[in-house]
Amino acid sequence: MQILVIEDEVNVASMIRTCVESDGYICHVTHDGLQGLSAFQTYQPDVILLDLRMPGMDGLEVCTRIRQSKAAKDPYILMLTAKADEMDRIIGFSTGVDDYLAKPFSPRELLVRIRALLRREMRQQESECDPIETPHFLIDTAKREVWVRWEPEQPQSVTLSAVEFDLLVTLAKSTGRVWSRTQLLDQVWGIDYLGDERTVDSYIKRIRKKLSLDTKRSQFIRTVSGVGYSFNDSHDPQ
Repeated sequence: MQILVIEDEVNVASMIRTCVESDGYICHVTHDGLQGLSAFQTYQPDVILLDLRMPGMDGLEVCTRIRQSKAAKDPYILMLTAKADEMDRIIGFSTGVDDYLAKPFSPRELLVRIRALLRREMRQQESECDPIETPHFLIDTAKREVWVRWEPEQPQSVTLSAVEFDLLVTLAKSTGRVWSRTQLLDQVWGIDYLGDERTVDSYIKRIRKKLSLDTKRSQFIRTVSGVGYSFNDSHDPQ
């Protein structure tokens, strides 16, 4: 497994490298956003440890560019920040951050977060199932592709991040089932995830935006007031 560190504080970056290499990971280190983007294209890491506050291009811009890229690898992104500010977390999740770790942090906590991210991928690989097909969707779980179709229009591919895809599959495999935010966190992020439930809301909002081909068509992921979310599809959505 390869980890890319994008951190402008040299001492912090060095500590992280020592920590992750001692746990058996291959580590690459860069110290600014542009170098980080170049290293991402070169190494295609499994996890990126990304500092939020950097001169020039900050972590949010780097994250946005990675998620918008056409690279074959869609890495997990763990945002590092000196500020434990709620707004930073909300903005970070909305741009595609998978988890959030406030400085200062211990090497042990860092490794726990990295292992939790990688276990998500292992669980998804172990639980791959047949394609999920509904009146308007084809979800290929093996290729991790999503297609939305509207008769008589041709199916359209929808690009989702790794976590967005895992969340959609969890919902779509149990059409009509109402999932609480806590249940979705356990299923997609893992029971050892340390974030809050509003993470789910941020990802649901992003998935809805990508699945709605125009504003007149219904949302397939529905909010159940006071409970959570469910996936519903029909031949003639209203």
